[in-house]
Amino acid sequence: MPEFIEVFLRTILAFSMLFLASRFLGKQTLTQMTYFDFIASITMGAIIANLSFNISVKTHHMVLSFCWFVLVIFLIATLSLKHRKARKFLAGDPTIVIQNGKVLEHNMKKMRYTLDYLNQQLRAKNVFNIHEVQFALLEINGTLTVQKKPQYRHVTFEDLFSTYSSEKSLPIELIMDGKIIDSNLAENNLKPAWLQTELQKRNLEQKDVFYAVLAANGQLFIDTYKDNIGIPLDKEPNQHLM
Repeated sequence: MPEFIEVFLRTILAFSMLFLASRFLGKQTLTQMTYFDFIASITMGAIIANLSFNISVKTHHMVLSFCWFVLVIFLIATLSLKHRKARKFLAGDPTIVIQNGKVLEHNMKKMRYTLDYLNQQLRAKNVFNIHEVQFALLEINGTLTVQKKPQYRHVTFEDLFSTYSSEKSLPIELIMDGKIIDSNLAENNLKPAWLQTELQKRNLEQKDVFYAVLAANGQLFIDTYKDNIGIPLDKEPNQHLM
């Protein structure tokens, strides 16, 4: 077989395999680049590139290598989904870089995150004065999430009928994936008995709760495994928008 035809066929095969792997692994690998996703994407790209034009390597060897790598990614992603500690180890945690209008230089230094880049990302959020920021977090995918102080936020309909109150802390995650986060309770002087009482008020047990978070205003938000939604919107609609 002429080399140019072999390269053409291998390129078609490589593209098809990469497309199928992306569909199999899901949207997260494509949109939220954590450390693990970054390494996975680079490695898959290298394998696919060699499959496309490196005719000195046998095709079935590259196909086998790619399939094994996709399987490893899938297994690790499944492990991360079921175990919070594995997820934190692989993806890391968000880092607070601004708190109550003050830059946390120590956290920035640990992340090797410069003040110039911080200001650049703040300007992208239409923030030109650090004093306006209540909290700013550097997410695990490298983006900056900003929460302005209440007096600098856009007014909502709810704000018109509520009194002003300052927020001294970020929301506190209490339950995730059905498991109580004991460290968050202890760090915020919250008792497990208090959490159990709050669940009982709502006729819930711990095993019923998927996610529970204590908001900065003191309200407890709880999401259960059973959402009681007749038609969940977890898929793109098939009908065309008018």
